[in-house]
This record gives sequence, C-alpha cells and structure tokens, in this order.
Amino acid sequence: MKGYVDKDLCVACGMCAGACPEGFRMGADGLAEGYQELPEAALDDALQVAEDCPVGAISVR
Repeated sequence: MKGYVDKDLCVACGMCAGACPEGFRMGADGLAEGYQELPEAALDDALQVAEDCPVGAISVR
C-alpha cells in the first residue's frame, strides 16, 4: 500500500509528514507527497493520517 496526496487539495500543513514520515514528506513544491510503499509497521499511522487530514487530501491504497 502507498499514501497518495491530492495536491489540488493539500494546504501544506505538514501533519501527514510529521505523523507518518515513513510514507509522507513535504516535496520541493512545499506540498505533501506520498513517496514510497508503506512499511507494514506504518500502515496504521498512514490510515490515521488519511482520516485526520484537515482537507481530505490523503488516501491510502
């Protein structure tokens, strides 16, 4: 599974990168991005990040 960020919705709050750095980071454009397959141990954190994103920009699939 991997985390995905809808850059049209992202407001660059950094919550996802702070809560799940194994799957999300802030890109060169200043917006969040999912950058690698999620390690099994980070899956729960990634799902929580998707639920907690203030603008609903994150999905995990």
